Amino acid sequence: MTTYSDRICGPEQTWSRIEALLPRFGITRLSRLTWLDRIGIPVWNAVSPNARSIVINQGKGITDIDAKVSAAMEALERAIAGEPLVPVRYASRRDFADAGEQCLPLDIFVAAGQAFLAEEEKLDWFAGRDVMTGERVWVPRDAICLDRTDRAPRFWQSSDGLASGNSETEATLHGLLERIERDADRLWRLLPRDKRLTTAIDPAGFNDPVVDTLVGRFREAKLELRFFDITSDLAIPTYAAVLGDTGILDKREPLFHDATVGYGTHPVAARAIIRALTEVAQSRLTYISGARDDLFAETFTRPLAPETLALFEARPGPLRTHPAPSGDAAALLAHCLEVLATSGITPVVAVPLTDASLPISVVKMVVPTLENPEGARRHAVGSRALSRMLFGTS
Repeated sequence: MTTYSDRICGPEQTWSRIEALLPRFGITRLSRLTWLDRIGIPVWNAVSPNARSIVINQGKGITDIDAKVSAAMEALERAIAGEPLVPVRYASRRDFADAGEQCLPLDIFVAAGQAFLAEEEKLDWFAGRDVMTGERVWVPRDAICLDRTDRAPRFWQSSDGLASGNSETEATLHGLLERIERDADRLWRLLPRDKRLTTAIDPAGFNDPVVDTLVGRFREAKLELRFFDITSDLAIPTYAAVLGDTGILDKREPLFHDATVGYGTHPVAARAIIRALTEVAQSRLTYISGARDDLFAETFTRPLAPETLALFEARPGPLRTHPAPSGDAAALLAHCLEVLATSGITPVVAVPLTDASLPISVVKMVVPTLENPEGARRHAVGSRALSRMLFGTS
């Protein structure tokens, strides 16, 4: 673990652990994208030609090896999520009730146009673990897998909450942080425009050398950069970085790809803002490279949403301070779980997708109470978003 990482080993050691796995999971090559742009923040991609979800996976980081490992790990986690290496149980909700076992039908993830699970309906389930109580919880397999070859999935498929790590604790922490991040973003976007603009901050307030170096790269590239503290009521630092060309507000018809957004969430605020900075650089390179397979021709002709353009009007206010816990991944995970429990966010379920034969762990985090990204679901929003929409609170 270093000042800027909670991993149990450095990126070089992680690379030595995973390099031999890449062919087994269909990952044929890695590429450095960094210098397709003029910013210079490291970005790599990993290519999986026969993937069940996207073929092009991207990674970013403070250093080149960070970004390379990030891309490879993302490709591995997606490949494993397409075909998890864990057993299934064929059962119905009634079967679990009769056996005195817990299951989550995950109605919040049922896809638009699909039926909710009936009590007697049998299907495959994965075993998860409620990380707050330690109890086993069963969840529908198809709500966890990431398989775009299924043209009519019963459940909405998303990589949200999918994470990998050198250990299950690492993967659980980072999957949970992504869920917290998506929830915070969803709630922030529901604020009126004027309130969203008041969340702008100046990153100089962090007094952090890595943050200053990364911000300096954008400045040297003559780009417009805005930061927003979008931390929710959960008080786990979450930031959005919005990037565009200088003069974007004066552009007659700005397009969707003229502005990119990156997010970061971490109990330690400086790490969260670093994640947002590196992700916004990665997002920009996604459009420059044009290689990612969830980009379509219309992506490059769509007009930029007025709400996104308006973010460049923001002027930074004072930096909000957030208490910074210390410790390794286990300690940081415990901190996050305590925060969630205090706020009544339960259950928090980790669903392992790998077995003991691999030197890494891949986990899908399921936290039904937290908000999800937009998607083709029967339930478009959850209770926290409804509360924000109706009463202005989460």
